[in-house]
Amino acid sequence: MHPHISFDRHTMVLHLLDQRKLPLIEADFCCKTVADVQFAIKNMIVRGAPAIGVTAAFGCVLALHELAPLPKPALDTALHTVLYNLETSRPTAINLHWAIEHMRSIYYSLAHAPVEDILAAFLDAAYNIQAEDIRICETLGQIGASLIPQGATIMTHCNAGALATAGYGTALGVIRAAYAKDPTIKVIANETRPFLQGSRLTCYELMQDGLPVTLACDNACAFLMSKGLVQCCVVGADRIAANGDTANKIGTLGVALLAHHFHIPFYVAAPLSTIDTQVTTGANIPIEERDPNEVKMLGNTPISPLDVPAYNFAFDVTPNEYITGIITEVGVLTAPYDASIAKACLG
Repeated sequence: MHPHISFDRHTMVLHLLDQRKLPLIEADFCCKTVADVQFAIKNMIVRGAPAIGVTAAFGCVLALHELAPLPKPALDTALHTVLYNLETSRPTAINLHWAIEHMRSIYYSLAHAPVEDILAAFLDAAYNIQAEDIRICETLGQIGASLIPQGATIMTHCNAGALATAGYGTALGVIRAAYAKDPTIKVIANETRPFLQGSRLTCYELMQDGLPVTLACDNACAFLMSKGLVQCCVVGADRIAANGDTANKIGTLGVALLAHHFHIPFYVAAPLSTIDTQVTTGANIPIEERDPNEVKMLGNTPISPLDVPAYNFAFDVTPNEYITGIITEVGVLTAPYDASIAKACLG
């Protein structure tokens, strides 16, 4: 698959695979400034909580590179403003905040160092975040693979694969690792209206890797489960509260409720960096609402009356009682989630 996050330290350009154009076109979106990175995050050129975090880390590099000529007091003020604007590009994915907070801590720890040294430390940190995310995804993939029944058909919602991370994927990391052990495993990818990440991205990824995937309409989930065509559900997450309530792409809650009704295991796969222990329950997770035209248009073609109002919440929250387990790089967390999450996050 075409590399989707690549930073050239010689030209100081961040190359992103433009996910708006997949699966038909593999095209780069080049970020030369932090404003370019903010645009890419806001406009879904890059999406998926871990991928947004990695992209934001490189955005911090570009921000410091741009502002480096300023004298130190002015640099402090300008960088604070720019990083705040970057951090608020999208509200739900906690990895965005986590990555920028990590870069801030580096900046303040090197407050008296030459800006060239701070920039070098930023670069090292961003590359490390990228490499560590891949390692974490591979680890949680192996852990999660042990939960998948032999010959199972796994339903997934949205895209939590390589494109949503630095590489390999969370939910798709579990699926990839499970398939490597048991090639009889199959996947159902929900289309994931309105941005169609399931049909455009998940199917694209899995077909590129030769994994057997079938596309399903979002409103087919109940029927497919009722017919015994789904043995397990694995999804990603954009933010997990301290009690295990999980925000993921809109429609995930419906899949979880149906899985509960039909007694099908429902797993969330996410790195510990996606857990926000400062948020006690899912009720406190901010839910992004996007442009209604994403619902009312298919590309440039209207598919509804132009003046009809439309809801376009990007995420919903699945309460912890509908989650069988949260697959992380340190193991599978289970209820009571308050205790298992606290223990995992404290190390």
